[in-house]
Order: sequence, then C-alpha cells, then structure tokens
Amino acid sequence: MDQDATISHARSSHLWVFIMAGGSGERFWPLSRKLVPKHLLRLFSDKTLLGESLERAWRLAPRERVFVLTNAEQLDAIREAVPELDAAQVIAEPAKRDTAPAAALATALALSQDPEAVVALLPADPLIRDSENFCKNMGDAAALAESGQGMVTLGIVPRHPATGFGYLEKGEPIEARDGSTVFWRVGQFKEKPNLTTAQEYLATGRFLWNAGIFVWRAADFLAEAARQKPELADFIKIFPPGNYTDYISEHFPKLPKISVDYAIMENAARVVVGAAEFDWDDAGSWTSLPEHLEQDEQGNTCLGPVTALDTHGVIAVSRGRTLALCGVSDLIVVETPDAVLVCHKSRAQEIKALLGQLPENLH
Repeated sequence: MDQDATISHARSSHLWVFIMAGGSGERFWPLSRKLVPKHLLRLFSDKTLLGESLERAWRLAPRERVFVLTNAEQLDAIREAVPELDAAQVIAEPAKRDTAPAAALATALALSQDPEAVVALLPADPLIRDSENFCKNMGDAAALAESGQGMVTLGIVPRHPATGFGYLEKGEPIEARDGSTVFWRVGQFKEKPNLTTAQEYLATGRFLWNAGIFVWRAADFLAEAARQKPELADFIKIFPPGNYTDYISEHFPKLPKISVDYAIMENAARVVVGAAEFDWDDAGSWTSLPEHLEQDEQGNTCLGPVTALDTHGVIAVSRGRTLALCGVSDLIVVETPDAVLVCHKSRAQEIKALLGQLPENLH
C-alpha cells in the first residue's frame, strides 16, 4: 500500500506502534510450526497476517516508529517475510516472558526516543478486513490516551457467548467528540468464562471481548509499573537510547513472566475501553477458514490441489500433493511435505495436545 495514500486523521505526532509476533505455531499445525507460526502463513489472502498488521500500523505512524517484537527463533523468518521493515525494527526477545515484559520493552523503546511517546501494543495475528475503521478507532484511542484520560483498550462486541476470550465490562461512558469512537471506563476485567457465564455477559450488553489491543502514554505505563510491578519500571527507567541490544539480552530475561492484563491493566487507576467498529476474528483454528474463504456447493473449503467426491463440510489444505477425498464429511485434512493431519472438525481444539505426542522435529 502506498503510504502517501493512507488516511491522515489517525496520525499522532507521538504514536509508536509495536506488533507482538511470537506464537508457538500450534493452532494451524502441520502448516504452522515454531519457526512459521500463524502470523507468517498465507491462508486468508496472498499476504501474511503480520504483513496485513504492518500495513495497518503504517497508516497510524511513520514507518520508523513501527516495530515488531518477536522471539529469537522467528527473527530471521520475520525479517525475510517483511523486507520493507528495517532489520533494526524487528526485535527479538531473548526469553519468553509473556505480554507484560513485551509491554515494558515497547514502552522503554518509545520513551527512550520520545518523552511524550504514546504506545500502541497490538497482536500480529487477528484477521481484520476493515482497515479504515481500525485506523479511525486506533486514532481516537491514541488521541484519548495522549490527552491523559487514561490507558486505553479496544474491545470487540461479542457475536456469541465465547469461552475462549477474556471480557471487559463497560462502566461509565465518556463523552466523545461527534463522529469519534465511543469509550467507557472499564468496570472490570473478566477471565475466560464458562458457557453459562459467557451467556450472562452477552445478555447484559455490558461486556466486550478483550482483544489485547492497548494504547497508553509511555509515562502513564511507567507510573503504573512503578506502583504495581517495580521490576518493569526499573527496566524502563534505565533503558539506554541507541544501542540497546546488549541491555535487552541481559535484563529482559530477568523480568517476571506475566501478562500485561494481570501485571498492569486490571488494577490501573484509569482504564478506558472503546468498542471496535471494525471486523475482527481471532482465527484461532482450522475451523475459522470457512468463515472467510470460498466454499463449494457441498460446504467444502479447499486450498491447493484437492479433488472431492460425495464429500461435505471438509476443510482441505494441500501444499503439494493432491488430496483425493471420497465419501467423508466434517473433517480437517492438511498435507505438508513431512506430515498429514486428519482430524474431525469437532476436535480441532485438541490439535495442540496431539502435537505434544509427536517428535520434536515436527513441532
């Protein structure tokens, strides 16, 4: 996408965007692996999910203020997948430490360059088609954070009583400018509920899915870290501008392994949530493909060379050899050069457990 053609109303002169691109490669096995997780696959278009995330980020901030946070295993693959991003803007975390240390690293990087920095922390792998409203909502969130009204998150209006997401309870509304995103004070962060509780949340209309999309002033995050997790604050305070590779290697692995929700957001003094006006799908398993890709008259979703006879409701993906399916239904069949998955669609969530029984070289 031509950067000059991007919208301007979403820009902030102090916004820094950090995309978290870790992931273990388990949910779309055998196509995804540790070295090539979901955000590096081309399943839903000719672009990777990370590539699409970067295109949206470049509409929010200049390219030199957009970074990818990943792990050492994926560093080379990500740099190869997004050659338009400067190598120094792909930063490998030397140890897996969950999202709070990643948030501290993002805040430290931005604050070391800009004392008025506003940080956007985004996951790399949701499927979002409506870039226009995404940029509008993110721009409004950045403006709200920059004005000092609180740390901001964007939630997703629930479409069904999901048990796989955390929830955000909407509290007191915040009066918004005409045409801007509507925001509320966050009442509570709720953990992943059981089905009954999720149905209750949905019925109230007061809850949003927690999509892990955050925006804050770097100074506000530092203040909350100093109050709640001093080790994160210390990491930020002495972060060196310029050449920080050795500092990250030495100090990042010592940070606590904890999510940013637990460490900071749930008990922060002022947290604000906006309801996303863009489409959003976690695309968390093979069963998400039929929602976004073309299906044939029998409800089959096929990628690659697939021939089907008297076959219904199958998800079939081949990266080489022809898959020939006859008289089967409701299966997931995925072929790669070194593995073939055959799984009933109702058991898709158990692929992670299956992977644990396979040799390490197939992970």
